[in-house]
Amino acid sequence: MKIVVTGANGGLGGAIISACARLYPSWECVGLTRAEADLADAVATEKAVSSLAPDVIIHCSAMTAVERCETEPDLARRINVDGTRAVARSAEKCGARMVFVSTDYVFDGSGAPYQEDATPAPLNVYGQTKLEGERAMLVLNRSLVVRTSWLYGKNGKSFPATVLGLAKTKKVIRMVNDQKGSPTYSADLAEALLKLVEMEATGIYHVCNSGHCTWYELAKAVLEIRGINAPLEPTSSSEFNAPAKRPADSRLDCSRYAEKTGSPLRPWREALADYLSSLPA
Repeated sequence: MKIVVTGANGGLGGAIISACARLYPSWECVGLTRAEADLADAVATEKAVSSLAPDVIIHCSAMTAVERCETEPDLARRINVDGTRAVARSAEKCGARMVFVSTDYVFDGSGAPYQEDATPAPLNVYGQTKLEGERAMLVLNRSLVVRTSWLYGKNGKSFPATVLGLAKTKKVIRMVNDQKGSPTYSADLAEALLKLVEMEATGIYHVCNSGHCTWYELAKAVLEIRGINAPLEPTSSSEFNAPAKRPADSRLDCSRYAEKTGSPLRPWREALADYLSSLPA
């Protein structure tokens, strides 16, 4: 089987390539970086993906900076919607199965925990463009959409790493305590995605590490696990006055994934401890 992973230089894309080499050595896994397939250029993206003639495309590349999506909505649409449609056209040309990584931000936070058939109602441009990307994928035969939340990992932007940095530079760390979600380790999500590919799963699945917390509780766990005594205070999201609205409770019900594969992902705090142990002291 030949798998093409878009966004190979991102945290999740790199984790998928590493997990595939370790767990499925007979599969060929090829990564496309942003430079090789820039989603802002739909024509070039379609050409780059199609030229590799994959059996499966795992589409990780996206504009994920929530605030930037809000202030640059046209660019967000070109990348997350038009670029995704270009990847979908490539899949149609190659007869490839399509896997699209989406987000809990397709929901407004009023009906958590969300099952896969819950009605989306995004509050921000990022969530809206990812929802449109989902719809572009779901019209394809054998397509798979995997929604996840609060993703972090060894490459790319990482909230736990940010907390460690703030502990060194801030007298007091203030973290939002009125938003709930499930922190998800990219290494765990990568293995889950490959498992779903192996099982030829289709439709929509929610996949996150088990359990939930607030951003404040996640930051507190980071400091506790690393044994750092830094002042940490809870605050409300209104204090930051961010351009993009976020759901107050975006927990996803992942029971469908557990039923499909036989087990849920491990608890978020266990995964967090694993991730933190991989970082320099």
